[in-house]
Amino acid sequence: MARTEHDYDDIPGTFVFDAERSREGYHINMFCMSLMKEENRRAFKANEAEYLNKFALTPQQREAILRRQWNRMLELGGNIYFTAKLGATDGLSFQQVAAIMTGSTQQDYADMMLKGGRSVEGNRSKSQSGKPQTKSKPKQKSSKKRG
Repeated sequence: MARTEHDYDDIPGTFVFDAERSREGYHINMFCMSLMKEENRRAFKANEAEYLNKFALTPQQREAILRRQWNRMLELGGNIYFTAKLGATDGLSFQQVAAIMTGSTQQDYADMMLKGGRSVEGNRSKSQSGKPQTKSKPKQKSSKKRG
């Protein structure tokens, strides 16, 4: 089933975790939550593909997990805070996973965040091809008094 298109789907580099993504990613997120238990982490690391059989993942979700395609997991309904548990299982910090997701080094990512984060220039709208959107003029209040 195709995703319903939303205005916020136009934000570059962002997959908004809405109700639809939550439903789509339920099994990714349950898998990730299972990694909170030591015995599950051990079982997963011993045989990742076999461990994933416990969850009703789509083939695309399964592939994204096995290949550690972090952005793809989010696109397929994974929640960033849940998928971070997979990163932790791999010995990665949240900052390291975020750096991978942005295609930068951990240090470059940390420096960017310390400077206030990603610039909004070129990151406002996919349809604007990086051009800043113009704000619409606010509506003028009527000078007529209602009586």
